[in-house]
Amino acid sequence: MFGRGETCHILIVVVWNTMSKTHDCRYVRHAVALESGLLVDGGETVIVEGLRVCPNERGCGLAGVIQRFVDGYIKRVYPNAKTKRLTRGDDPGPEKLSKFTLLARRAILSLWGDSEGFDSFVSGLKEKLLVSDESNSSSPLVPVKDLDALKTLLLDSDLSSRLQLPGGAIIQDWQPLKLMESNLHILARRNLTWFVDGSGGKPLFMSFHTPPYPIPFNGGSLRFNIDLYGTDTSLAKKALTAHLNSVRSEIQGLVLVHIYMHQTLWEDLKQFCEGHETVKQFRDYWEQLFLEREP
Repeated sequence: MFGRGETCHILIVVVWNTMSKTHDCRYVRHAVALESGLLVDGGETVIVEGLRVCPNERGCGLAGVIQRFVDGYIKRVYPNAKTKRLTRGDDPGPEKLSKFTLLARRAILSLWGDSEGFDSFVSGLKEKLLVSDESNSSSPLVPVKDLDALKTLLLDSDLSSRLQLPGGAIIQDWQPLKLMESNLHILARRNLTWFVDGSGGKPLFMSFHTPPYPIPFNGGSLRFNIDLYGTDTSLAKKALTAHLNSVRSEIQGLVLVHIYMHQTLWEDLKQFCEGHETVKQFRDYWEQLFLEREP
C-alpha cells in the first residue's frame, strides 16, 4: 500500500477593512484575495494551487503583496519547504518567467462536444485504430489497478528518462508531484484510472485520467483531464481512445476534454481526433508551463 507521507493544504485569505456606505460609516471587513497551496514531497515543496484577487482590487500590486506574505509565512511555519512549484496555462512573458526556473512545457489538445455525439466520436476513434492497424502494431495497453504494482512502476529509477517526464515529475490536474513514496497516497485517493503499455517490466508509455467533474462553463459542463506520458504516437492514440472509452457512460451534457502530452504528439493526436461532426477542437495549440522557484 502507499505510504501516508506528509501533506497539508495551505490557505491564506486576505481581509481588508473598508468604509461601509451605510449611514453610520462603519468599517466592514471584506475578503479581497486568497492564495492556496499544497505541501508535498515530504514537506519540501509547496504547490501553488491558485492566487485570486477581487476584480476591483486588481492592478494595484495586491498580488505581489500576497505572494511576499505567503512566502514569509511558509518560511516561518514550514521551514523545510525549500521550493515553490506551479503550473500555468499562459505564457507570462520573459520578464515574469525570469523569476522562475522553467522545468518543462507540455502540449495541450482541447476538445469539446455533447454527450449525444461523444459515443460516436469514441467509436470513430476505435475504428480509425483498426483501419490503420495501429491497434496491433505496438504493445497493448493494460490497466493498472493494483496499488502495489503502481507503486513499483512509479518508483522505478529510470521511469523519468524512459517516459521523458516533465521536470522528472508527473502532473495530475495541474499539480506536479515528484515520484517519491510520500506523494503516492495523494494519487491513490484521487480515483485515477491508469494505463501502461504491456511491453514488460519497463513500459515506454503511461497515462491516467481524472474522473470527469462539473464546471460552470456554458451554464454547466463536465471537464475531463487525460495525462499522457511517453512519445510513442501509436501508444498515445491507443491510450487516448482507452480513456475516452472508459467514461462513455459518465458523460452527460457538454464536456470539455483536455489532453496533456509531450509536444511531439500534439499534431498527430489533433489529426487523429478530426473529422467528427459534434466533438471538435476547442482551442488552438496551447501549453502547460511547469515552473519552480524558491519561496
